[in-house]
Amino acid sequence: MGIQDIIQGKKQWRAHMARVKALPQDYQIVYKEIQRYLFKVGPIDLPDGPVLSKIVDFFEEGVASGKGVLELLGTDVAAFVDDLVKDSRTNADVYQESISGETGTAGK
Repeated sequence: MGIQDIIQGKKQWRAHMARVKALPQDYQIVYKEIQRYLFKVGPIDLPDGPVLSKIVDFFEEGVASGKGVLELLGTDVAAFVDDLVKDSRTNADVYQESISGETGTAGK
């Protein structure tokens, strides 16, 4: 990864966060909790993947239609997020593999 890639990545991240900050306060709070959860146990490809951008797209559509964030997601936000990443390999999977002694699968 070169310096240009890092600079471009920072520009994209700042643009992404500007979109988040344009959302209503309740959406921002839920987004930050989702982000925190995904960074902790989410998909391995989270930094390169479109999950966070798709969540912001979904939230922007909800705002445009006049819905509250919990009307979109339901009251169990964790279940919503778990459903989003159910088919993705997560950091939790890697950790589980490392403690269970499965060799050769944690780095893939």
